[in-house]
Amino acid sequence: MSDQHRSALTPSGRAEHLGRLRAATGENPLDVLVVGGGVNGAGAAFDAATRGLSVGLVESRDWASGTSSRSSKLMHGGLRYLQMLDFSLVAEALRERDLLLTHTAPHLVRPIKFVFPFFKKVVDRAFIGSGVALYDAMQSVGRKRAVPVHRHLGHGKMLEVFPGLDGDKAVGALEYFDAQMDDARFVMMLVRSAAQFDASVANYTTVVDYLHDAGGRVIGARVRDEESGEEFDVHARETILAGGVWTQRQQELAGADAGLEVLASKGIHITVARDRIPAVPDTGIITQTEKSVLFIIPWDEYWVIGTTDTPWTQDPEDVGATSADIDYVLEHANAVLAQDLDREDVIGVYSGLRPLLQPVKKGSGSSTKVSREHTVMEVEPGLSAIAGGKYTTYRVMAEDVVDFALKDSQPGRRSLTRSVPLLGAQGYEAMVRDKTALAARLGADELRIDRLLFRYGTLLGDLLELVEEDPSLAAPLDHAPRYLRVEVLYAVRAEGARHLADILERRTRLDYETRDRGVAAAEEIAAIVGPELGWDEAARAREVAAYRDYIAARLEGEQSSEDAQAAAHLSAVSEVPPRA
Repeated sequence: MSDQHRSALTPSGRAEHLGRLRAATGENPLDVLVVGGGVNGAGAAFDAATRGLSVGLVESRDWASGTSSRSSKLMHGGLRYLQMLDFSLVAEALRERDLLLTHTAPHLVRPIKFVFPFFKKVVDRAFIGSGVALYDAMQSVGRKRAVPVHRHLGHGKMLEVFPGLDGDKAVGALEYFDAQMDDARFVMMLVRSAAQFDASVANYTTVVDYLHDAGGRVIGARVRDEESGEEFDVHARETILAGGVWTQRQQELAGADAGLEVLASKGIHITVARDRIPAVPDTGIITQTEKSVLFIIPWDEYWVIGTTDTPWTQDPEDVGATSADIDYVLEHANAVLAQDLDREDVIGVYSGLRPLLQPVKKGSGSSTKVSREHTVMEVEPGLSAIAGGKYTTYRVMAEDVVDFALKDSQPGRRSLTRSVPLLGAQGYEAMVRDKTALAARLGADELRIDRLLFRYGTLLGDLLELVEEDPSLAAPLDHAPRYLRVEVLYAVRAEGARHLADILERRTRLDYETRDRGVAAAEEIAAIVGPELGWDEAARAREVAAYRDYIAARLEGEQSSEDAQAAAHLSAVSEVPPRA
């Protein structure tokens, strides 16, 4: 089987992966079973698989369906953590960002320019300028720079670069570079990269219990295939828990006497059309608020604006934005913009939970001062858990937790992920140079090709082959012309999508890229993918209805005044229909 074919998460392939998990018995256990399909779990599975270990990865919903698809979509060093004196974290994150940009994922991570406005000419220029100078200096230690150096902007130059800023308030600015990515697609590519190295991976597979030997050591998990309802045991020499905000729930399920305490902090983002905020292409804004950091980030034909940072005490399954959250983001964006935005400008909203380690000091009511550094802990013999950290340092976190899990059994198995690129990276630069020919081959303009290259890397060749077999697949979706018909077909044939919501929310991002949150495109997409997934007319109707109800609940929540109300709306629905 070729590496590329092995990586494809096909409908029939899922049954094969489940079969391999089922075959992991007490006599023939996996080396490592990873629980949790966010960036940390997918990263750990990829790390362990590249070491030549037998690996399983299970996720109760879709890949990246929790925190890892609801971020600011930045791979950054974390400039604000310099204020918290987290120098080692920033340095580590910058090293990882540059590795992704230059070697392991140049097709998934790209540079982005930010303008940091000054509102107090002398104080801000000195304070912010010294911080960014240190940030830049940390990128030049022992390696070639991956992004340009920062520069100071006077008032006039600032308005040339970002004319949408309020020039009556901002007296100047600093321009610096970081990087951005599509978080959900990044995780999906990590999962496929793990599968390329023979990991057995299955979404919609829930851990319902943990297996213990006679001495109380964890030796795997009992899982349930959410599509068939079948339960079976998966034995493993070592089990890794990467549960994010669900960590404590999983620790309790395992009967752990000790464990990691995780604080859930809600962050929401809104999207508005690009023409509402004039700026030089690929340039965003960063500024501080009293509670968090405000990002105004360019993304395709819209802006992503966020974020908030508030404690979440409801069920993590039901996280949603409130009216107050949206107003908070608008208020703080308007504080720096020349032209105010209002609720009519909001195209979409998404919200997620940051899994932060509990503060050492008990009783703290704020999550903004919690360090983002990660912790690995053996919560039960045979069960290692990881929590904390930040998206950009996922690779280091994965290496650390796999090293920790293997420290007694296989300490000689070293991580290779610093050198092994993710799927779609090899040959990417050559494909970019050939994008004019690619555009002609697809019958598309270069803007479309740029989008596709950033989404697929060299896997774009797979989509071109499908279009050559069926030219109608090159047509844009009627209600979502940013995407081609071939993309939603490929989401099912190779990217592990099992439900309509997987495509609308994570393989594409229509739930916040269109005003109707993807509802108008739902029927068309269901018609394309239904035959691939074996849906009859009734099943297709259930998928569409479930998604519509889910979006309606999100919209209701966005009119609510409190978290409990928003959560109540979402708790009554599911983005996917119940098992028939």
